[in-house]
Amino acid sequence: MTDEPTSALLTDRYELTMLQGALQSGAAHRRAVFEMFARRLPENRGYGVVAGTGRFLDALERFRFDTGALDYLADAGGLDDATLEWLAGYRFSGEVWGYGEGETYFPGSPILVVEGTFAESVLLETVALSIYNHDSAIASAASRMTLAAGGRPIIEMGSRRTHEMSAVAAARAAYITGFGSTSNLEAGRRYGVPTAGTSAHAFVLVHDSERAAFEAQVAALGADTTLLVDTYDVDEAVRTAVELAGPKLGGVRIDSGDLSDIAARVRRQLDGLGAADTRIVVTGDLDEHAIQALAIAPVDGYGVGTALVTGSGAPTASLVYKLVARSGEDPGSPLLPVAKKSVGKPSRGGRKWGFRRLDEHGTAVAELVLERDEAPAEGVRPLLRRLVAGGEVVGREPLADARERHARSVAELPGTARRMTRGEPVIPTHFGAPAQV
Repeated sequence: MTDEPTSALLTDRYELTMLQGALQSGAAHRRAVFEMFARRLPENRGYGVVAGTGRFLDALERFRFDTGALDYLADAGGLDDATLEWLAGYRFSGEVWGYGEGETYFPGSPILVVEGTFAESVLLETVALSIYNHDSAIASAASRMTLAAGGRPIIEMGSRRTHEMSAVAAARAAYITGFGSTSNLEAGRRYGVPTAGTSAHAFVLVHDSERAAFEAQVAALGADTTLLVDTYDVDEAVRTAVELAGPKLGGVRIDSGDLSDIAARVRRQLDGLGAADTRIVVTGDLDEHAIQALAIAPVDGYGVGTALVTGSGAPTASLVYKLVARSGEDPGSPLLPVAKKSVGKPSRGGRKWGFRRLDEHGTAVAELVLERDEAPAEGVRPLLRRLVAGGEVVGREPLADARERHARSVAELPGTARRMTRGEPVIPTHFGAPAQV
């Protein structure tokens, strides 16, 4: 349990009005299973990436209706005394399973499964969706950028293009999927994400000359620093940078213009000046497509901001949180599958388990969403792991574990996962009983 404020009001009012109605009808105490999944992926995505698990577990531990929250709800009206009294004692006591953070997912994958009473489980809908939808969208975009970079490091630098706390979550999600560092200090403090950054154009402009700015930066940060060389004339800036820092200059950054052409010119210039080891970093409205286009350019690293923190065209993962099973009036009775049949928004009833089928080479060939928790055959990898047992968090893990899981998960996907063009999910999803798949 942390000292941070309650997360209980990070929710929608209708969850509390449903609670009040269910308490009056008696349905509040029925056992229930909710699942989070995506009906489809964005049209330009071949796979999704699960992110936000650690943040959700933190929020779950803080999901308490403290005095301030209860006073607000009482003043706002609409909830009776019995509901407020129930909320005062709220503690989630159920079970939560989920795909490991950093794992890839596909349409229908049950990436989060919440089991408990209807009352305690329905209240978690909005906080779960708000965290997972944001973080998974960022992670899915970041994963594509990492693939496009082909092993070259990427710095996350989008803090100024989104909400201040979304920026922290985005830096965390990007790090899971292979970004090397972030410019965001709070992400460094809170999650241990490595931080990086040197200077902006304002630093050059505040000095009387570019030379004076470079002298000051080298004096303050050492010759291994990265100098921004496109404030005025790039060729002149590179000559000045090497003259001042010497051949051990750490790097130069280019933030504008035809990045491929300028990078090639700067590389030739640096080599000619004896600075063959000086790195070239490019920034400036990059996304996965721009990064891929720079694959043959002499670029040593990238900085990505706006496209990353906005999901590169898909700012939400479009995840939903649906009731898929519930008991009868007796909470001890068997769970009954339930599903909605709304046009365009159907759901599949019954508690389900996720698996990944691999071929003899270890390449993923299908996502299996089954009615039982046993793997149906050899070469099938279970995907769900226990996150909460009896209301207690048991699945918290270091961020490095999620980062390693993501690398393994992407490595087992077929080669089509590396395409940046529109297409179907790179593997199909099969639903049914183990014997049917």
